[in-house]
Amino acid sequence: MKHQDATPSRGSGQDGAGRERSGPPGPPDAERTERELADALHALAGGVLPDPDAYRTARGEWLRRERRRRLVLTVLVAVVFALATVIGLWVLNQAPAEPGVIFSGEGVAAADGPSLPRPPG
Repeated sequence: MKHQDATPSRGSGQDGAGRERSGPPGPPDAERTERELADALHALAGGVLPDPDAYRTARGEWLRRERRRRLVLTVLVAVVFALATVIGLWVLNQAPAEPGVIFSGEGVAAADGPSLPRPPG
């Protein structure tokens, strides 16, 4: 509960809208000026209308940015894939031209040579 004096101080009380007013009293025409200013601002605000194509324009810009983002991502993935393929083919092409020991086909097969003894069992 809020404590208030029984006798209001000078300049306090309720204004025209029923709100508590405090502080020194304004000029005699202050309430009328405030009311006229509020009416003028309400009339001005009521006259402002949104652009009828604002939503369509904003949505179009958003879709355009989304398409551009997807296109850039697709191109980037394609470039990375092509680069990896080219590097892989280049590395495979660097292999020596003469056949290696594994693929020579000369000599005795590995299965025909001595092997380790099998455990009993």
